[in-house]
Amino acid sequence: MKPPTPEHTHQPPARRGLMGSGLIVSTMTMLSRVMGLARDVVIAALLGAGTGADAFFVAFKIPNFLRRLFAEGAFNQAFVPVLSEYSTARSREEIRELLNAVAGSLTAVLALITALAMLAAPWLVWLFAPGFGRDPEKLALTADMLQLTFPYLLLISLTAFSGSVLNTWNRFAVPAFTPVLLNLSLIGAALLLVPLMDTPAMALAWGVLIAGAAQLAFQVPFLLRLGLLPKPWPNFAHEGVRRILKLMAPALFGVSVSQINLLLDTVLASFLAAGSVSWLYYSDRLVELPLGVFGVAIGTVILPALSKRHASQSREHFSAMLDWAIRMVLLLGLPAALALAVLAEPLLITLFHYGAMTDHDIYMAAMSLRAYAFGLLAFMLIKVLAPGFFARQDTKTPVKIGIIAMLANMVFNLILIWPLAHAGLALATALSAFMNAGMLGYLLRKQGVLVFQPGWSRFALQLFGGSAVMSIGLYWLAPEWQAWLGFSLFQRVGWVSLLVGLGAGVYFAWLAAFGLRLNHLKMHS
Repeated sequence: MKPPTPEHTHQPPARRGLMGSGLIVSTMTMLSRVMGLARDVVIAALLGAGTGADAFFVAFKIPNFLRRLFAEGAFNQAFVPVLSEYSTARSREEIRELLNAVAGSLTAVLALITALAMLAAPWLVWLFAPGFGRDPEKLALTADMLQLTFPYLLLISLTAFSGSVLNTWNRFAVPAFTPVLLNLSLIGAALLLVPLMDTPAMALAWGVLIAGAAQLAFQVPFLLRLGLLPKPWPNFAHEGVRRILKLMAPALFGVSVSQINLLLDTVLASFLAAGSVSWLYYSDRLVELPLGVFGVAIGTVILPALSKRHASQSREHFSAMLDWAIRMVLLLGLPAALALAVLAEPLLITLFHYGAMTDHDIYMAAMSLRAYAFGLLAFMLIKVLAPGFFARQDTKTPVKIGIIAMLANMVFNLILIWPLAHAGLALATALSAFMNAGMLGYLLRKQGVLVFQPGWSRFALQLFGGSAVMSIGLYWLAPEWQAWLGFSLFQRVGWVSLLVGLGAGVYFAWLAAFGLRLNHLKMHS
């Protein structure tokens, strides 16, 4: 039988709109984030910000951090450009050979790492949260949880591998929906397993393990439908695997540097007052909503598109895509960051002030939320600027920038932790993220890869004017945060819905009044 031509190796339409793809990912990610907030409401009511909560968040953060670092960070940024090149220039059989080799090699490495980590759980907890060493009971509980949560790394990394394949074939909805299963699993564990456990927090660790298996199983039918379900077999000598490994090594410090900085926050927070880890977690969760819905979504859709444009030597379109991505991040990220800062306490009270969560916990979490909100734009810009390097298979430049930003974060941490405690750690992360994003943008400009398109002056007037009017309106309309403590659940939800609706209405009305139209935001892949 005649092998397929390169045109038949992938199915996406030639001019699929990036905005349309981004909207699909954003919608699914919004669903996931909303379910994630529902999950955190349940956890906050169940555990508050005490010992059990701190232990679970660390036990979950360790494999989750490695997932973001390896699976969604280094691996994804190295794998997608290589796979995109194969999809545009290789036969179907060569693509299957690549997928088989990558899946087998990834499984072999992660299975070994998982086994070693489960054996060394107490030492890993001490490494990632050394302050827990002062409380043997807390350390032991976290280690027990980690033995249940760490296999999640293997399962979710294979899920990320599957998602990268689906994204490359423009099947964005399935990978974007998959995280919903994690949130449903944790909510189910909290409601169904907690009554069966002597230690309530342990039920959540079981929920993480169940979620990993469910997320991987969910994507299998869609790979089968594309005819791309791999037959894993380790082959580190495969040309594609060697290229991916070569690209991965420096990429570990590239796009994932913000995750390393967040982990450093956890390490230092473990030495601070009880509850500090949880305050940072709850505030970070709110920042993750716009970051995932806007920043990660845009970064997800442009990486395969940029990789294909680089493979086809379309330099002008490559630059225009980056410019579009930056504008979209600013258009959606700036008002989101300002709204989080203005409505920090009301949002935290509405979502988390139930059960074991105290007024003091809300006040402390709001401090770190404002610091993280300050850095939201930088977190989002990193998500769209780093693909400008990875799509060209340049992983060395982002790693140099990442190392500088990480060292700066350590310095900022040591300076700010004394006067601001846990909020200082969040502010240090934000400042180092701005350094990271700034250097990425500067070098893309210097290399001639990023060329700003016409219309930035008018866009700035639309953006900053709308954001200012929205922020002032929210500040004057929102009741004092202490009043929210006495509101019922329906009053809290009603007020938040009203403020968010009015804020969005005022912002987009300003944009429309000053000439921004939907067709101005379109970009084709």
